Amino acid sequence: MEANNRISRISAHLHPSNPQMAPILSAAECRAKGGAPGFKVAILGAAGGIGQPLSMLMKMNPLVSVLHLYDVVNAPGVTADISHMDTGAVVRGFLGQGQLESALEGMDLVIIPAGVPRKPGMTRDDLFNINAGIVRTLCQGIVKSCPNAVVNLISNPVNSTVPIAAEVFKNAGIYDPKKLLGVTMLDVVRANTFVAEVLGLDPREVSVPVVGGHAGVTILPLLSQVKPPCSFTPEETEYLTKRIQDGGTEVVQAKAGAGSATLSMAYAAVKFADACLRGLRGDAGIVECAFVASQVTDLPFFATKVRLGRGGAEEVYQLGPLNEYERVGLEKAKKELAISIQKGVSFIKK
Repeated sequence: MEANNRISRISAHLHPSNPQMAPILSAAECRAKGGAPGFKVAILGAAGGIGQPLSMLMKMNPLVSVLHLYDVVNAPGVTADISHMDTGAVVRGFLGQGQLESALEGMDLVIIPAGVPRKPGMTRDDLFNINAGIVRTLCQGIVKSCPNAVVNLISNPVNSTVPIAAEVFKNAGIYDPKKLLGVTMLDVVRANTFVAEVLGLDPREVSVPVVGGHAGVTILPLLSQVKPPCSFTPEETEYLTKRIQDGGTEVVQAKAGAGSATLSMAYAAVKFADACLRGLRGDAGIVECAFVASQVTDLPFFATKVRLGRGGAEEVYQLGPLNEYERVGLEKAKKELAISIQKGVSFIKK
């Protein structure tokens, strides 16, 4: 008898006798009930090689209550896929430039991995002309829809795209240097991993400050400031510095034309985004490296440790004591950085 009752209930559910009783809400209109309070996050470029794993990992972050996924292609598919994950964040998808402003409405944090990836033989500067235009368009959307959001910029070349974003925001009269952060966390993640390998430690126990920028010689790991304190031979210093600087090329070559560093970049981006969200929540002592407006050197932008808070990068830390190898590296980094920064500024001002 019970079995018959269950079959009747299932049948009634599948074939409701009264059509007026059928569900009237589409999936897009549904708002998950009981979702934990948190922050609204948008990912611009969510269907790309970095964007997809980044979107998945952000869906898993308990600090995220609403997750908007935007791209010019394939956004509905990625959104449908990720929306099935049983975590608290409500996911909504947005496709094409016509929906950009809706995707950004009221966001607390905007993460931008949009752009074309680096291919074998391609320098970060080769990416410039394409990605510069993409970043300009997306930042114009931020101006209109969420001018107070914290922006995490991943699109390469970061050394130029951050100045581009700054110029767009300045032109619109909404520029807050504390809220524009170039994501250099992948350099830190690599440095922690490679140094841990040399020291025979767990990478989670290692902290390596990486300063400068996010390309080639502008990436300067401060191996004299590694925690836990340790020392390296000149050969180890040279090996580690070079490997950290060339980490992206290592992956591009290993993938043999099939892409660039997407998975480790997504991991690093989420690690940094989580730090930003904890800062927005008001947690104390959140310190990470990022490429920001800076007075640490004579350059207008520079990556150093910053303290993250409710206002974004609320404090930019000085470099601290450098050894001779690092001082020489700093001068090389600054020379290259100055060119890249000016290239970004000129792109908007031309």
